[in-house]
Amino acid sequence: MTGKIVAFVDGSIYATSVCDHAAWISKRTGAPVQLVHVLRPGGAPALTDPADPAPLGARSGVMEELAALDAQRARLMAAHGRALIEDARVLLEKAGVAEISAELRQGDLLATVQAFEAEARVILLGKRGEDADQAMDHLGANLERIVRSCARPVFVASRAFKPIERVLVAYDGGVSAMKAVDHLSRSTLFPGLSVQIAAVGQATPEVKKGLEAAQAMLAAAGIAAETAVLAGQPEAALRKLAEEEKFDLLVMGAYGHSRIRSLIIGSTTTATMRACKVPVVLIR
Repeated sequence: MTGKIVAFVDGSIYATSVCDHAAWISKRTGAPVQLVHVLRPGGAPALTDPADPAPLGARSGVMEELAALDAQRARLMAAHGRALIEDARVLLEKAGVAEISAELRQGDLLATVQAFEAEARVILLGKRGEDADQAMDHLGANLERIVRSCARPVFVASRAFKPIERVLVAYDGGVSAMKAVDHLSRSTLFPGLSVQIAAVGQATPEVKKGLEAAQAMLAAAGIAAETAVLAGQPEAALRKLAEEEKFDLLVMGAYGHSRIRSLIIGSTTTATMRACKVPVVLIR
């Protein structure tokens, strides 16, 4: 599998973890890292046409002052973005990453992800953005939009990095779950790691057959995997297993059902990402 590790960095507490995970992926796969920081659009007052009547308040000069302040803020945000990119580059260099590129973009995060998607082997970002550091009960506002639209694997970094040795694969028998297993079988990231495939629900013959098929697919790629069937709700059961068995990474298919269904009964993907403290790789 070719392509860059496209890592999105910001001013959140997840930024260092994003860099550490990017370095880990790069060293295991040999892939280069593309650092990206997205500047949010500014809120400058709209400029009026000279031929139009002067808006209320124009004579006071307040609009000119607001425009000057907005321009100054834009310059400071750009300088801050360049500093974030440079700090991230230094972290990657210290970690031994050989090939690093960086880019500062302005606009919508999702649109920027889509612009880099074609050249990416994986999209890497933190679970929460810089405006959500204290919002521990919900995910970053852009994360679900990105995962739902992205055809590449999305690696969601946890708050802190730790070496990844044990991988838990969530399996529900759906198309996206099989794509996740297929991704593992073809990726150079996972050989040598301990892998377990877990389904949540009843251990029916159909479930067991699906787990055996997933296990065989990985075995054909030289990856030995154990299987398990867990009782309970998926997010709670997977979180409990990940914590008790000390898994370091969760891999799962993303959003196997429609948005309408998710609105009515909730999304297992979002709930599991929220519940699990380990990093998550999502395959759609």
